[in-house]
Amino acid sequence: MTMTEDAPPAVQDAVGQHPAVQGAVGRNTAGRESAGRESARPVPLRRNLRFQLLWGGSAAGTLGLHVSDTAYPLLLLAMTGSSTLAGAFGALQIGASVLCGVHGGSVADRYDRRRVLIAADSVRLLAALSVPLAMALDAFSVVHALLVAVVIGATIAYSGPVRLLAVRSVVAPEQLRQALAQDEARMSGAGLAGPPLAGLLLGAGRAVPFLGAALASLLSLTAACLVRFPRRAEPAASKAPSGTAVSGTAATGTVTGEELTGEAAAKEGSGALAGFRHLLADRTLRATLAVVFGINLVGSAVVLPVIVLLRERGVPSGGIGLALAGEAVGAMAGALLVSRLHRLAGPGALLLAVAWFVVPLFLAPLLPGGAVTVFAALFLMGLGVPALRVMIDILVFQQVAEELRGRVIAATMTLFTVGMPAGMFGSGVLLDHVAPGTALTVLALLLALGLLPATFDRTLRRAVWPA
Repeated sequence: MTMTEDAPPAVQDAVGQHPAVQGAVGRNTAGRESAGRESARPVPLRRNLRFQLLWGGSAAGTLGLHVSDTAYPLLLLAMTGSSTLAGAFGALQIGASVLCGVHGGSVADRYDRRRVLIAADSVRLLAALSVPLAMALDAFSVVHALLVAVVIGATIAYSGPVRLLAVRSVVAPEQLRQALAQDEARMSGAGLAGPPLAGLLLGAGRAVPFLGAALASLLSLTAACLVRFPRRAEPAASKAPSGTAVSGTAATGTVTGEELTGEAAAKEGSGALAGFRHLLADRTLRATLAVVFGINLVGSAVVLPVIVLLRERGVPSGGIGLALAGEAVGAMAGALLVSRLHRLAGPGALLLAVAWFVVPLFLAPLLPGGAVTVFAALFLMGLGVPALRVMIDILVFQQVAEELRGRVIAATMTLFTVGMPAGMFGSGVLLDHVAPGTALTVLALLLALGLLPATFDRTLRRAVWPA
C-alpha cells in the first residue's frame, strides 16, 4: 500500500489545490513509494542464503539416502544371495518411517524444530558411520544392516516434516511455489544420480558407498547447524478464516484448513493424531489423498514386473537401470512445468488428468522397443509428479494453522507411503502366478477402477487454487 493511498482526504485535496505543494509532495511520495517497494520486495531466491544452504544440505542428504537405498540391498544380496533379505531393507525402512511418522509430526509442532533436525541428522550420520567401522572390524552382519534400515526410516519420519517447515519459514510467501519447484529438482536429481553412484562406489570398495552416505549426512547436518529458522510454531490467535481451495465447504459445515486457527486450531490440534483428523474432515482432501495413495500403491508395484519383463527380453542390468531412470529424468523436466500446469487447470482437474494419463502408460512396456520404450513411458509418468507434489503443499500444508502443520505434513507423508510396502509385496505375489505383461495389465485396470469414484466427485473436479 502506497503513502498516497494512506494519506487523509484533506491532505489529498490540499495537494490537488496547490500545484507547487503537489509537485514537492508528489516527488517525496514517489520517493517513499519507491523505497517502500524496494524494502518490501523479497530477496531473489538465488540470493537467499538461508534457503540455498537448506536446499544444499537437503540435496546432499537425499543423495545419500538414494545411495544407501541402492547399496544396502546390493550388499545384502551379495552377502546372502537372498532377494527376500535384500528387499527387507527397504520394507523395514519404510515401515519404521510410517510407524514413527505420527510422533514425528507431533514433535515438529511442539519442540525446537532446529534441534529436532540436528538430532535426526546426527543419528543418521552415526548410523552411516557404524557400517564402514563394523566392516573394518570384520563385525558387519545382516542384522546390523537391517537395524540401520530401521534407524534411517525413523530419522526420515522426524526430519521430513521439519525440513518442509524450515523451507517455508525462510522464503517469502510469494516465492514458495518457486522454492518448492526447486526442491522438486533436488529430489529428482538425487533419485537420478543416487543408484548409478551407489553402483560406482560399491565397485570401488565394499565400504565406499557407506562412507559416501556418511559424508552426505555430514553435509546435511552442517547445513542444519548453520541455518537459523523459527524454533517452533507460533499460534495464530487472531487470524480470521479465509476459506480454502475447496468451493462450497462452508455450506456443508466442514472445518477447513484456514479455519483451523486460533481457538479452533487449539481444539482440533490437540493430540498426535490431529493431522489425520484434519485431513479426514474435508471431503476434497480425502479424495485428493485417496487418489495419490492409489497412484503410489500401484506405482510401487509396477517396477518389479517391468524389471522381469525387460530381463525376459534379454536387456542387461545396465540397460534396465537406465530405463528405470526415466521417471527421475521426467520429474526433473516436470519441475520446470509446475507453474504452467497449475495455471492450466485447478488442483482437482490437474490431479485427475495426471492420474488418468498414467493409466495407459502402465501398458507401454508391452510395446516393442524394450528399454527405450520403458524409459519413454517412465519419463512421461514423471512429468506430472512435481506439479502434484507442489499441489499437495499448496492445497493441504499451506491451508492449515502453523501450530498444526507439522502433524498434517507427517500424516500426509504417512498416508502416501503406508501402501507402498503392500504394493511391492503384492507385485511379487502377482508375478508368482501370472506373466509380467498380465501383471501390468491388472495394475493398470486396478488404478483405473480406483480413479472412478474421484472422477465422478464434482467437488474435487471443481476445486480451485487458494487465493
